[in-house]
Amino acid sequence: MSSTSSAPVIIVGGGIGGLATALSLASRGRRVHVLERAPEFTEIGAGIQLAPNALRVLSELGLLEPTLSEAVQPVRAVMMEARTGERLAGMDFGEQFRTTFGAPYVVTHRSDLLTVLLKACLASDLITLENSRRVVILKERGDEVLIVCEDGSRYSAPLVIGADGLRSACREYVLDDGPPVCSGDVAYRGALPIALAQSVSDEPTITWWVGPKVHLIQYPVRGGNLFNQVGVFTSDAYRDGVDPASQEWGTPEELDERFSDLDDRVRSSAALLNRDRRWALFDRPPAATWTKGRVTLIGDAAHPMLQYLAQGGCQALEDAFTLGACLADPTVDVADALSRYESMRRPQAGLAQTWARRVGDIVHGDGLLAILRNALLHQLKADDFRYVDWLYQGSS
Repeated sequence: MSSTSSAPVIIVGGGIGGLATALSLASRGRRVHVLERAPEFTEIGAGIQLAPNALRVLSELGLLEPTLSEAVQPVRAVMMEARTGERLAGMDFGEQFRTTFGAPYVVTHRSDLLTVLLKACLASDLITLENSRRVVILKERGDEVLIVCEDGSRYSAPLVIGADGLRSACREYVLDDGPPVCSGDVAYRGALPIALAQSVSDEPTITWWVGPKVHLIQYPVRGGNLFNQVGVFTSDAYRDGVDPASQEWGTPEELDERFSDLDDRVRSSAALLNRDRRWALFDRPPAATWTKGRVTLIGDAAHPMLQYLAQGGCQALEDAFTLGACLADPTVDVADALSRYESMRRPQAGLAQTWARRVGDIVHGDGLLAILRNALLHQLKADDFRYVDWLYQGSS
């Protein structure tokens, strides 16, 4: 029988949300032990958009300056019609935006953000990090939660925070609600040297090309040296009963076919997407709770959402800050603190989950839906923030 290591708080998962939660708790004097299943702390994928609600959290953690050092602050975001090349709408990220939301809007590489968080964790005497610890069993035993890892290592803590992503062992323990829901959409990503990119704006810009069952999003990262692109389409080959992990749908051939009749700028840009890996897109409907006893969830473990609001990482950062604040007083009962955390975060994150699905339907619309979408977007001014105010003001 392996010995059991004890910790005041265990965080399962060392991604952006898990490390941010560790820092949020440590900043309030809490000692934290992070268990990460991968052999290293890494982030796959490419770019991430950080809206003001996320940047305010990073500022509170003292990490805004190092985050901005590698990030790009776009001057605007524009939405373009992918078939005709028509400009539909734009949003300025200038002085009025920053004044309204108390922070800018930035884009960065996911690994750059994780590196900032990891360095801060390594510098803290209150945070212990362990790799190659895949959690497979959780059991609540009185005032402690027992954790067993795949390699037989055992841990116990009076509080466990599940930050273990889309296919979360902690969520299985808390909710046991089965696998996440495959949307039938698939993404191809890639960051390439800016000199090789197509259709790069003179000023740093987020460009969102939208069309029937398809979109392409583009923006610079790494100080403007790399150009991040994500192409997404709804696969006609996907249907109920198809294995979401199957390589028989959402193929590179289907990608090329979907982008073949779009604007030349879109087609030439999509040709540069990395074909080595595809990401099937999953989410879940909002959950009635994120907590069971002394185990609670954050980030994708709690509220996985489709990418159409660019808020997955932002919402995880808000979770991290809010949970840390709710647990700041060590004399407060754990159940009361977790209940407060849920009451503050679950409505907002659930709304983001719901709206991410709706926005996906809208941007991938065709026919009458596309006509109405375009007509509405044409009416929006660059300083009209009404549709993002609820999101960027945040709940933390």
